[in-house]
Amino acid sequence: MLLVFGGTTEGRRAVDVLEEAGKTFYYSTKTGEQEMTLHNGVRIDGAMDGEAMCRFCQEHEIRLIVDAAHPFASTLHETIATVGRSLNLPVIRYERTYPPREPDITWIDDYSQIPTDIHTLLATSGVQSIGKLQWLEKKGVKVIYRILNRESSIELAHRQGAQDEQLCFYEDGTRIDVPADAILLKESGISGGFTEKVTAARSMSMRIIALKRPPLPSYFLLHPSSVVNGPHGFRRMVENVLPDFFPLKTGLTTGAYATAAVRAAVQSLLSEQESANSDNSYDSDVTFALPDGELITVPVHIERPGVASATKGFSDDPDVTRGCVITAEVRLTDTADIRFLQGTGVGTVTLPGLGLPVGEPAINPTPRRMIEATIRELTHRGCDVTISVKGGEELAQHTFNERVGVVGGISIIGTSGIVRPMSNEAVVESIRRELDVVAATGFAAAGLAMGKRGEDELIRREPGLRVVLCGNFIGEALTAAYERGFRRCVIGIGIGKAVKLAEGHLDTHSHKVTMNKAFVTTVAEEVVADVNLERLTMARELWAIMPEAFFEKIKTLCIQHCRRVFPTGELEVVLVKN
Repeated sequence: MLLVFGGTTEGRRAVDVLEEAGKTFYYSTKTGEQEMTLHNGVRIDGAMDGEAMCRFCQEHEIRLIVDAAHPFASTLHETIATVGRSLNLPVIRYERTYPPREPDITWIDDYSQIPTDIHTLLATSGVQSIGKLQWLEKKGVKVIYRILNRESSIELAHRQGAQDEQLCFYEDGTRIDVPADAILLKESGISGGFTEKVTAARSMSMRIIALKRPPLPSYFLLHPSSVVNGPHGFRRMVENVLPDFFPLKTGLTTGAYATAAVRAAVQSLLSEQESANSDNSYDSDVTFALPDGELITVPVHIERPGVASATKGFSDDPDVTRGCVITAEVRLTDTADIRFLQGTGVGTVTLPGLGLPVGEPAINPTPRRMIEATIRELTHRGCDVTISVKGGEELAQHTFNERVGVVGGISIIGTSGIVRPMSNEAVVESIRRELDVVAATGFAAAGLAMGKRGEDELIRREPGLRVVLCGNFIGEALTAAYERGFRRCVIGIGIGKAVKLAEGHLDTHSHKVTMNKAFVTTVAEEVVADVNLERLTMARELWAIMPEAFFEKIKTLCIQHCRRVFPTGELEVVLVKN
């Protein structure tokens, strides 16, 4: 069982992730005033001291604590850390992302450091800070407190000495409509709107005073890998601590592991240059940013300065690259360029359409950007990067790489850095990539086949047609083809999937839709006077009992529904016998 301390944006994000498991967890807030809907979570409200938290964890058999509380909830952070140590419970800290501290902002460690050479201060540091700011009035500073417009907050403000004329309320947390010489902000991070508030204050020429976030307890500093700042890292941590919580396990793409290996290789090279380390190999962890800015930590092996490898972890996604070893070798240069050189086991691009020049190693654009970003974070020097994959040539034989013009190895891929279990997105993305290649090589028409038999039949009928395998994703494939400018598509489909498509299902997977015998009967009755399909068990039996007119009707209905995503141009449906 999990216990989450929230009441924040991060708490809400943690809940979104945990709800995917469909299992019970507890969500605790201090006031109970955060509005959110829980389907599997159990809401508990009210502050807990250390004794109460220990008792709750023991009584409810808590196996993991998640600290997603506000960064300024220092007492709660310390309590959670203490309870985690005393009960030997793992703790995950769901931290915020913070922008760099800019020099034109006055940064303070506590409220006593607020400058007094100002006339009017707009304090947005929360209702509980009012008592800590009363001393400013004795120094001649007029303080206006911006608080939440709710009865409990107004009552607490009055108890701390604030007058009604000193109160203003949040309408839009990032808009400032109160004239003041200066504004007091908490370093609340990106999710707390800190950047937007700073921008608004600057637009009004206000002096900006920011209270630094307090440091996390030493417990978290001693276990940095337990700190996450996004949903993917959070889910991966929960999967590691409680392997049975989620029914399916996520993973990272080859592009993410390649980025980790590159970062480790560059760090080891820079460290070796600075301290003349020996060539002994060692294991380590590296942290790098995914395309959306979330930080992920991955174990790596440093073979020697400038060479590091990462082993692709196992997820529940059917992926031939699970467990493969991805190695990065880097060499710093005196230029400003970052070059990608060919490594063994990584394919070479031989056709246009993949967003990479022909002849380049098949490291896709998003992984390249991730790698370039992590290098630039470490050094401004140029760098030659060679990515290799052990056994990549053999692995490539189990992929569609040759169909898109990648030969000699696998591709280093990934658009988000994350592999979702049983990922339909990955399949659809491969369809799109293959259609990119077909378009880039000058073909005006595209063939779409549900399987190998469909592909063979389309090529037999039209030898010059380029055929893309799309499985059950007929709608996604047609949408992608239309977006890429194709105005003629030929669809090769078996009768089983055809009757599903004819009924209007653009995704024909058996997990989502089965053959509707009533629908088939309705279509059959339009062309056959007396029909009885009660004993029909498989769609392919229709070939033996239905006239040609039935199949023509099925094809017509298929085309009608395909027009939803392929509105203009020529569409043809070829029914393939099993």
